[in-house]
Amino acid sequence: MPASNQKFTDPVIVKSVIPKHRQDLLKWNGWGYKDSQFVIRDGVAYFTGQRYSIGNLTLPHLAPWVISVLNIDLNKYNVFNDPPKESDYPPPKLTKEIYEKLEKLNIPHSIKVIDRVVRAHGHTLKDIFILKYGRFDRVPDLVLWPKGHDDVVKIVKLADENDMVIIPFGGGTAVSGAVECPTGEDRPIISLDTTQMNRILWLDEKNLVACCESGIIGQDLERELNKLGFTCGHEPDSYEFSSLGGWVATRASGMKKNTYGNIEDLLVHVKMVTPKGLLQKNCQVPRLSCGPDFNHVIMGSEGSLGVITEVVIKIRPVPKIRRYGSIIFYDFEDGVNCMREVARQRCQPASIRLMDNDQFKFGLIVKPQSTFMESVVDGLKKVYVTKIKKFDPDRMCVMTLLFEGDENEVKVSEKRIYDIAATFRGVPAGETNGERGYMLTFLIAYIRDLALQFNIVAESFETSCPWDRAITLVKNVKQVIANECRNKGITHFIINSRVTQTYDAGCVIYFYLGFNYTNLPDPVGLFHHLEDSARDEIINCGGSISHHHGVGKLRKRWYKNTVSQVGVDLFLAIKNEVDPKNTFATNNLVSRVTKSKL
Repeated sequence: MPASNQKFTDPVIVKSVIPKHRQDLLKWNGWGYKDSQFVIRDGVAYFTGQRYSIGNLTLPHLAPWVISVLNIDLNKYNVFNDPPKESDYPPPKLTKEIYEKLEKLNIPHSIKVIDRVVRAHGHTLKDIFILKYGRFDRVPDLVLWPKGHDDVVKIVKLADENDMVIIPFGGGTAVSGAVECPTGEDRPIISLDTTQMNRILWLDEKNLVACCESGIIGQDLERELNKLGFTCGHEPDSYEFSSLGGWVATRASGMKKNTYGNIEDLLVHVKMVTPKGLLQKNCQVPRLSCGPDFNHVIMGSEGSLGVITEVVIKIRPVPKIRRYGSIIFYDFEDGVNCMREVARQRCQPASIRLMDNDQFKFGLIVKPQSTFMESVVDGLKKVYVTKIKKFDPDRMCVMTLLFEGDENEVKVSEKRIYDIAATFRGVPAGETNGERGYMLTFLIAYIRDLALQFNIVAESFETSCPWDRAITLVKNVKQVIANECRNKGITHFIINSRVTQTYDAGCVIYFYLGFNYTNLPDPVGLFHHLEDSARDEIINCGGSISHHHGVGKLRKRWYKNTVSQVGVDLFLAIKNEVDPKNTFATNNLVSRVTKSKL
């Protein structure tokens, strides 16, 4: 614990954005809030609710675009499943003896089917497709909501002594299959939901660190820190709904990592409860040379070794200035080369992202209807860009920027970035476009629910790669997808990309893939075939199996070749040591059977 002469806040009791029964506020079968969704009615699209800036505004470009590009019929739409009834799934595998022991723990719990089903999945395409149209082969038998570290210790002890399985569950935003129940698991499965472990336990102003429980949700953490004058700055695309423990367990990265770092840069100290006991360091220093860093065993373990309960992270004072910006380039190559130079000079702003031409056009489809004067101004801008500056609408791409700091720091950073961009024919495109492009990130996930209504399946996947492979990798992956779509009879599809994060030695690339599956069998299997083909090409081009989404079950086929057989054996050796009975039988990264079967 910190020294007694330092100043702390009292523990902050956080009202979580995610209630215990999350289906009361969030969609049980889709992304985000129940009152927020894209809708097309009478040929007109809009976004419901007031939580986002486009709420209840007409989106005149969306319907014509999806009709033209994806060939949908707005008069034909799918009807999704109703919420599951108790009779839809087998009863929980809990004996009377186990249930009596559970009652003695005095920990909130549920065996209701709806509570079990909403924790049987993350947000892969497969997960959402099953929710909307099918049934899961296996769901948790029991949901437990621990109130803190001590409750987790009791749950792990109970499970380990009674031959039960624990799958840790945080925000439920995983896109790797990490929280799916192994279909062949016969033991009772506990979904250990950490979201009610959401306090900020203390804050150390002198050393700029805070200790938080692992279930705190990103937007809750940032809101409460802001009230105290601080920020952690970690802002992944899932920031609204993902948890601090989930960030650690997946080695997460955020949009503002240039200023604040990835999760491994932010993390100072972490507690993880394993069946063999507590894994943690006994000092809280900025760095130590003490053999392998076991923080890095916990980071990326994806629920396979234990439950993360408390995390000490670095914090910073809230920046005085937050300003957006944007730059247009003649083509994707100019944009990438500009990003490379920015990284070479190590002058990245808080966030710098580059949308290719296809994603730039995609972003325009959710632009709200303009007023008369806005339409006039937009028209003049278009004339300036296309007629005077000679930008080709079918080649140009856009970079979005976010600057944070004091006024002088932001001005200096803006000048450096725009000066570098000018050498690559980049033209400033304004703060409004930058803010819209940045905030679009939080809306993209909502589009998939609308797409599924009209026989469109879609998903994103990401990678990191060296700078000299980036342009070739994007080009090759798009070509592979196009070829495979033709081979499989897919006639209407989209594949676009963006560069989202930069490093000295490389960058991060996101792809968005979607297609019309009308009259095609097994759309989810077909999508997985396309994504697997893309992943094989990514690896052939020098890319990684993941930059921050993790491995889970979805990408485990590439894990051994990534870390070597020795690496797999080393991970399994750790697994066997801290979890000899395979209580945490997530089957993420690598598969492992119980010790008695080894």
